[in-house]
Amino acid sequence: MASEGRTRCQVVVVGDPGTGKTSLITAVATDSFPERVPLVLPPTRLPHDFYPDRVPLVIYDTSSRQEDKAKTDMECKRADAIVLTYACDRPQTLERLSSYWLPELRALEIKVPVIVVGCKLDLRDDRQPSLEQVMAPLMHEFREIETCIECSSIKQVQVAEVFYYAQKAILHPTAPLFDQESQTLKPRCVRALKRIFILCDHDRDGTLNDAELNDFQVKCFNAPLQPSEVVGVKKVVSEKMAEGVSNDGLTLTGFLFLHALFIERGRLETTWTVLRKFGYNDEIELRDDVLLCPSLKRAPDQSVELTENAIDFLKRVFTAFDLDGDGALKLQELEELFSTAPSSPWEESIYRDAAETNSVGGLTLNGFLSSWSLMTLMEPQKSLAHLIYIGYPGDASSAFRITRRRRLDRKKQRSQRVVFQAYVFGATNSGKSALLNALVGRPYNEASEHTKGVHCAANVVEQIGGSKKTLILREVNEESVAGLLEKKDAMMDCDVAAFVYDSSDAASWDRAHELLVEVAAHGELNGLEVPCLLIAAKDDLDPDPSCVQNASRVCTEMGIEAPISVSMKLGDIGNLFRRIVDAAQRPHLSIPETEQGRTQKHYRRLIKRSLTVAAVGTTVTIAGIAIYRVYARRKDN
Repeated sequence: MASEGRTRCQVVVVGDPGTGKTSLITAVATDSFPERVPLVLPPTRLPHDFYPDRVPLVIYDTSSRQEDKAKTDMECKRADAIVLTYACDRPQTLERLSSYWLPELRALEIKVPVIVVGCKLDLRDDRQPSLEQVMAPLMHEFREIETCIECSSIKQVQVAEVFYYAQKAILHPTAPLFDQESQTLKPRCVRALKRIFILCDHDRDGTLNDAELNDFQVKCFNAPLQPSEVVGVKKVVSEKMAEGVSNDGLTLTGFLFLHALFIERGRLETTWTVLRKFGYNDEIELRDDVLLCPSLKRAPDQSVELTENAIDFLKRVFTAFDLDGDGALKLQELEELFSTAPSSPWEESIYRDAAETNSVGGLTLNGFLSSWSLMTLMEPQKSLAHLIYIGYPGDASSAFRITRRRRLDRKKQRSQRVVFQAYVFGATNSGKSALLNALVGRPYNEASEHTKGVHCAANVVEQIGGSKKTLILREVNEESVAGLLEKKDAMMDCDVAAFVYDSSDAASWDRAHELLVEVAAHGELNGLEVPCLLIAAKDDLDPDPSCVQNASRVCTEMGIEAPISVSMKLGDIGNLFRRIVDAAQRPHLSIPETEQGRTQKHYRRLIKRSLTVAAVGTTVTIAGIAIYRVYARRKDN
């Protein structure tokens, strides 16, 4: 959370009995030392203007008694920072930090900054080792320690500084930015600063000239740089790192060096101010308010697609990062492309190996665009974030469009989508994974492995006439079908259901038939039927005669197309993927009908006809009464 978004900071003070916790809190709140020290103070609030960040600080005192441990633990879990005390005149309380308190905080899984405070500095023996000597090994072992400080409540020495450091650790934490062990900026911090550098480099020459440096200073700190200050900044960088400054200005290397220098000198607020001005949160990711895109709200049977604007931008990005011009992005080129994002968005298994690559593993242009389409369909907010991370210009909402509802597509008998998702069902070893591999041009693998988790493949499919659509195949393993169909909206995001079976195995066909009936019945029950296709795989093997006969009969009975025969092993798939896209584009066709569905439809027709007859009869009766009343009035007249 950014400092400007906080309404307060919560600091909890813990430590052994008699170490000075309560006196410390009283001293900072009242500028005095208490004559009588209560057992535990109630929560103490320091006003918003007590420290420069102008965020109220609430301090919680705790009891060290064993019977109060549960309450102390609860307070610690709600803390934004922990102040851990020991008494300078009692070395055993210092030893207890490493033997009890710090391990205990870890056991409670408390992951907030810890400020170690030596109280009663006025009673410290000058013959004791210095603070630096004592604390260096402790801070090395417990990286959660942000700062160590000694104070005296009775003498009012460094009392206010204790809670200043605590608030600073909350608002400007070190851990996300800097690796204390290696004394370097952390990778995610480097990525964010690199993006900020590129955004500020308006002329795209790889340096920040004087005017760009000034614009950066005004945006982040609301004050221009004086010419002498610009010279001073460049001088500091050039003295320590020659490559940090060129004739044109400050380089990226110099920009990163400056921030590392600020952090080493304890000026973390400088780097955090820069990050927050450019929309980053404490995890060094863009905040939700920066990524907010109201247009992404949609019904369950709608999906999100990239617009032509976004696709044109991605094509330009692809060309810019294809440094060797081989028409594919190698791993290093892809890493460079996403070097301004917290990490590559396609590290998760659902995206890994889901798109077309060349013979040496480079992501082709079709594979690159298909990966974006897959991410936009699955996680549109993530897709939006990464478009912004890599520099999408203008309004981010112009990168997406919401598709028309599938119900309306079926009514209009035509889909306007450019990205279609097909669910692939079938028995184990029927050839589902081989089908997905074929879509992305991956060679047939005889040694098939059982699919675990979500397995997807995506690629561009060219239609007759030259138009291009993106097809996403999502494998549904056999064990997950029951759980999937328990949900009413399970098939809401499915454009086509494909049922794969081994044409040489009668048991494989039986299972595909069962799955087809289950999916069709689910659609009839919930009012969202999807087009269905049967795929007879392993056509290179001798077909089982019963499979051929039963498949033909079922297709006739259920009103769907005859099975499409393919052999992944021989690479004989014909126009399979084009036919899947055709079925998705004309969603009113290839809808299977079960026996129960036909019965229900017939019953609904009878009900409708009966209601129509009843309505006509009622109309005639009402008309007859009206005519009679007119006749009666005329007779009376």
